[in-house]
Amino acid sequence: LYPPGKSCRIPIIAVTGTNGKTTTTRLIAHIVKNNGYKVGFTTSDGIYIQNHMMEKGDTTGPKSAQYILRDPTVEFAVLETARGGILRSGLGFSICDIGVITNIQENHLGINDIHTLADLAKVKATVVKSIKKDGWAILNADDEHCVKVAADLNCNVAYFSLDEENPLIKKLSSEGKIVAVYENGFITIKKGEWKMRIERATHVPLTLGGKAKFMIANVLAATLASYLWGFKTEDIRLSLQTFIPSAAQTPGRMNIFEFKKFKVLIDFAHNTSGYKGVEEYLQSVEATKKIGIIAGIGDRRDEDIKECAAIAARMFDHIIIRQEKYLRGRTENEIINLILEGIKSSDKKVTYEIISKETEAIRHAINFAEEGSFITALSDVVANAIETVQEYLDKENEHGII
Repeated sequence: LYPPGKSCRIPIIAVTGTNGKTTTTRLIAHIVKNNGYKVGFTTSDGIYIQNHMMEKGDTTGPKSAQYILRDPTVEFAVLETARGGILRSGLGFSICDIGVITNIQENHLGINDIHTLADLAKVKATVVKSIKKDGWAILNADDEHCVKVAADLNCNVAYFSLDEENPLIKKLSSEGKIVAVYENGFITIKKGEWKMRIERATHVPLTLGGKAKFMIANVLAATLASYLWGFKTEDIRLSLQTFIPSAAQTPGRMNIFEFKKFKVLIDFAHNTSGYKGVEEYLQSVEATKKIGIIAGIGDRRDEDIKECAAIAARMFDHIIIRQEKYLRGRTENEIINLILEGIKSSDKKVTYEIISKETEAIRHAINFAEEGSFITALSDVVANAIETVQEYLDKENEHGII
């Protein structure tokens, strides 16, 4: 099976963090596949070999990793690795070649004895502490908790940043180190002061014309990981150009559906940093009316639920509150009251209504959308939301009516 000189292992790139894990995993897998490998990858929506879904569901734990690693046809593994699986059963692999931490933000605090961002960072650090000595940890230089993780690592470390003037990035560049930065509109790898511009962000579909800054951060992480693995810059550029955000390729990650008179965005944002990312994108969107469909998650802290609602009040003109799932120990009314508190804490006057079921809330928003409206569904049940919107879009394309 393993002749002299033949490795008994396949390459593993593991991706963790609070937001952006799934998109970064899928993009790296796309780059790997385009370089001729048969790739297996795990995400929060399923296990895939090449682009064929083998198992559906939240598959970011050790059992899902082992599913990929046991398949004899897989030549390269890209594994989304979430907090829950690490706490429950570890990683599912002993060492990896490259580990990525996208960011460490407030999410899942107050659960499983994880009360602070420092606690959460310790959990996420499990991934990068498993990197082999000559492997690479890819960390976010704009995130202080990611930067702190580096002190305990026994492998090579490289950083990415949305800001070329980030003090850490400037220091590393002056030392001749490799970093990835967003500079002058380009996704760029820097070696010391020498720049390799991979692609203009507006030419990378995933960034939505360069308007979605949090997507640019995901692209930087994936680009740096791919470059350090050894893929050529031309091949990375082609992969960035051909990775199209869509309900099929990146379900629930900034999926935009264009109707004749209005648009619908579906995103999986479910914490404050996710909401802020959507808010930043919506600032670049012109619409006669911005409608948001939101929900709370029962096992989040009161202040987290209220802050998400306050951000929603800032970015929407009208809010539809729905709360049929993810009660997790609370009552529906309890979560809705926290959301209402958050909405009312905002200085902006915003109208709202309550429609418990998500599909009904989406149908209501579409049926009553004015010309030029922009509807945003921040959905935790992505498949249902996409199916509902796609059904309406198909009707409009077939019959001209919805």
